[in-house]
Amino acid sequence: MSTTLLQDDIGSMLSSVFDETDTPIYVVNPSQETISSLMSTLERQDGAPEVRVLADERTLKDVMDDFLVASTAADLVEAGTLSMRLLDTVPNHSVAVTADGVYALVTIGDIVGGLGTDDDEFVDDAAEYYESTWENAAEYTLRTPAISRVRSTLETEIGPETAEDFDSVLGSLATARGDGDGLDEVTISLLVAARNNELLYDISKWGEDVGLASKATFSRTKTKLEDMGLIDTEKVPIDVGRPRLRLMLGDERLEDADGDELATVAQSILAA
Repeated sequence: MSTTLLQDDIGSMLSSVFDETDTPIYVVNPSQETISSLMSTLERQDGAPEVRVLADERTLKDVMDDFLVASTAADLVEAGTLSMRLLDTVPNHSVAVTADGVYALVTIGDIVGGLGTDDDEFVDDAAEYYESTWENAAEYTLRTPAISRVRSTLETEIGPETAEDFDSVLGSLATARGDGDGLDEVTISLLVAARNNELLYDISKWGEDVGLASKATFSRTKTKLEDMGLIDTEKVPIDVGRPRLRLMLGDERLEDADGDELATVAQSILAA
């Protein structure tokens, strides 16, 4: 017997697959778009089954360069909802395998299809094959911290206003890569810190402690943003040691922007 799931986007199609089972699901050789949609779908899904992603290492690295995707994935991994391992041999198909069905993932125009079968023998063979593949596959380890930890530590260690601005900027972005399609997580952190007149020492120490980037990366990015006129700094004397730098926005267009407009304005200045 065959079964077909048709939806308007890959996220909705994956939700349909999740609704079919409460046992682990193998998602094999997904595209970057599918991986991104998978993360946002799992984040929204209540009671989703465990999802085991078997993917090409290059594909995973490319998609996890986006902080929005990677930090959500890290949360899902910590919750036990998601695991990711590497394919030694990459097949020429993309499939989702459950205990009850095997679905080929196909996108044609605006329609996403899960073209599948629930033939018992075929499904059992596929489940056995991918379970064996999974057991022998190397784990893919994320280096990005979970977004929930980023948010909670930013609020407690830096301040609720900065955390709120951080969320507003992330919510306004489609990606957070820093490659022209979006600001990266270090740039975002420095901009919202400058918006709230925080110290460079404090935001960079927080960023290193939570696992965003090293203090050196924060310092280099600060210098770049300062050279481009996005932020300014002023020296703040301390009792012992060298003065520390307070971050401030360096362009009145940024000062006038709301939190959810900060990224758009910053990107327009960077592109000029």
